[in-house]
Amino acid sequence: MTALEKFFPQVRLDVDRSLNELIPAAGTVPSRLHEAIRWSVFAGGKRIRPAILIAAGTAFGAAINDLSQSAAAVEMIHTYSLIHDDLPAMDDDDLRRGKATCHRQFGEATAILAGDVLQTLAFKAIADDDSLAAGTRIKLISLFAAAAGTPGGMVAGQQLDLDAEGLKLSIEDIEQIHRQKTGALISASAVAGALIGEASDAELEAIGIYSSKLGLLFQITDDLLDITQATETLGKTAGKDLAVEKATYPGHFGIEKTREMAAVICSETREALSPIKRDTALLASFADYVLSRSR
Repeated sequence: MTALEKFFPQVRLDVDRSLNELIPAAGTVPSRLHEAIRWSVFAGGKRIRPAILIAAGTAFGAAINDLSQSAAAVEMIHTYSLIHDDLPAMDDDDLRRGKATCHRQFGEATAILAGDVLQTLAFKAIADDDSLAAGTRIKLISLFAAAAGTPGGMVAGQQLDLDAEGLKLSIEDIEQIHRQKTGALISASAVAGALIGEASDAELEAIGIYSSKLGLLFQITDDLLDITQATETLGKTAGKDLAVEKATYPGHFGIEKTREMAAVICSETREALSPIKRDTALLASFADYVLSRSR
């Protein structure tokens, strides 16, 4: 078993413990809303973004207790985005992580509210984290707000993705969508861990480059999975990108060329860590893990 394979289950235990404490119990009024939130948050998954945050933080000497609340916060932001992304007005999907999507299980209105609550709870979790200095909390709130919002974050990327359906885009435009829609939050996760670990400016710059490339790699492999894997394997409806003519790397280059490009980006991701004179082996293994998803 690799170090990363051992790392993921421990991260999930730590993060789920924090999430359970931060999210109201299912029976809390209004109970339907809190049931919907918990349905989505605890649906499964490896907790990739929290894992990246914790791996980056520990590389710079941060204690797990200083990282867990921010790790839970990024998972709440990610889950809110998935709930809204699955809505009929967006990707209109019935499955997420092998279960009914939030709006299929609880209705569209409750799903929208569940996403809204998760986003606000995420920022509250960071603001209330008294294990961190006030200045660090402000930096984290600003970092995640920028990564989630506009003009260069996840929400802006989702709008660009919707606008691009059916259009023939340049590879530069496709990459921009990928960097914002998926890459922004992944990048912010790594930078957040480094911030909590009090990384130097030069180290933060290197982590920013590394995580930006990792985020791009993640979306490219996700595009490949959508057209090469079955619904049962993905846990969500396969072939959705092709059906709505989304702008993707495989759509632009084809499957084999995209796989070759993913391998190059994987190498660049690992190389971006070379200026950091710390133990970055775990961070480097994320690149290999993401690449292996598409094989």
